[in-house]
Amino acid sequence: MTEAECTTRKWGNSIGVIIPKDIVEEEHIEENEKICITIKKKHKAKEFFGMLAGQWKKPAQQLKDEMRKGWQ
Repeated sequence: MTEAECTTRKWGNSIGVIIPKDIVEEEHIEENEKICITIKKKHKAKEFFGMLAGQWKKPAQQLKDEMRKGWQ
């Protein structure tokens, strides 16, 4: 199995993916050949850190105050 990072592009009313030439040659992919693609979406850092925001129970100011006490 070969893995590649590709960018999606608008193609008419659909979204298309271009398979890099080196993978096409390595896997011997030909025009009009049926292939199977596994999709694994990469998440943006902003989306990831946004998921953690609801898990913090204390307000930011309270956390800062507690941290300052440790420096005194």
